[in-house]
Amino acid sequence: MGLLYAPRMSTVPKSFIREILKVTENPNVISFAGGLPNPRFFPVEAIARAASDVLTEAGASALQYSTTEGYPPLREYIAQRYRRKKGLTVSADEILITNGSQQGLDLLGKVFIGRGDAVAIERPAYLGAIQAFSVYEPQFHAAPLLEDGVDVDRLKDVLGKHPVKLFHTVINFQNPSGITYSPSKREELARLFVQYNAVVVEDDPYGELRFMGAAPSSMRSRLNGRAVLLGSFSKTIAPGLRLGWICAEREIMDKFVVAKQASDLHSNSLCQRIVHQYLQSNDVDRHISTIIAAYKKQRDTMVAAIEECFPAEVRFTRPEGGMFLWVTLPERLSALKLFEHAIRENVAFVPGSPFFVDGGGVNCMRLNFSNADQDKIEEGIRRLGRIMKDLLTAR
Repeated sequence: MGLLYAPRMSTVPKSFIREILKVTENPNVISFAGGLPNPRFFPVEAIARAASDVLTEAGASALQYSTTEGYPPLREYIAQRYRRKKGLTVSADEILITNGSQQGLDLLGKVFIGRGDAVAIERPAYLGAIQAFSVYEPQFHAAPLLEDGVDVDRLKDVLGKHPVKLFHTVINFQNPSGITYSPSKREELARLFVQYNAVVVEDDPYGELRFMGAAPSSMRSRLNGRAVLLGSFSKTIAPGLRLGWICAEREIMDKFVVAKQASDLHSNSLCQRIVHQYLQSNDVDRHISTIIAAYKKQRDTMVAAIEECFPAEVRFTRPEGGMFLWVTLPERLSALKLFEHAIRENVAFVPGSPFFVDGGGVNCMRLNFSNADQDKIEEGIRRLGRIMKDLLTAR
């Protein structure tokens, strides 16, 4: 059918991960593919109580249209948590509730990106950001990641050559690599962006899931209004709620509000009230601590299994938190070829190529450790290690 699609749709990649997840619906598959929180820690009963309380106490008003900015008590809770956890001076007026932090990326695209505009991203980059921004037809410029964050010299080169509008970073436990920007790297980044008229997007869905080490401060403490923060309840409560937020200074926030009004009027007002009720009625920090303890065990299990089972020439990251680690195979071994063999053995992961906009990642892979128990992690890594050795030997 010769439908008249917008030309921009030809430049938007499918989510490779969402396609892989169709394969992993088979219960026999050990999946390290999706960025899925572990459902064992979804607070089902507490959410049910919160929902009942909201509907009993708020009644019809909880089911009515609401303001674009979001439920004021929830926005105030987020602002207070920024003050308490990160030492940031944030007001509720600087918080906009979104349909997951993914909508925050889309609103950033709507507000800042026009066709051909320069956007700086990490290399490898978060696939969701690549997909969301691609709708607005930017020119991507990727700066490689080092062990402690982005290569600032390479990013400086990008900024010097191109009129970059924004730089997107997953600054804590980066997706897909698992690395965290060091305090010194954040200082370098702040000194760099003071010189340029660009926005730093600090995308931080995993920041609360720290297993070890001290949490470095936010870029907002260094750049003030030049930093836009994205957050989410998906990793600390449950992703099915589809609630996240943008934190930005008021001048920028006005633009985000207009863009959201045009998009969907407001995020689910019932869910906002339920989440707020849950947050008020439960010890959220204790809940998050339970998640952290479990994920650390799963991370440690995966690291130990990789050290035991993978060929010695394989390199991988050792994240201090979050949900992922990044594996670099010998250059002669394709991750896509490995995936083809692994899926026959009922093991899934994400090959590295989709996280690159300029080629690369052919011999890389992302492994998720949050959504598999320790026995499955050990078995899945054992199978992957055997397949790797077989493929390398065959060459």
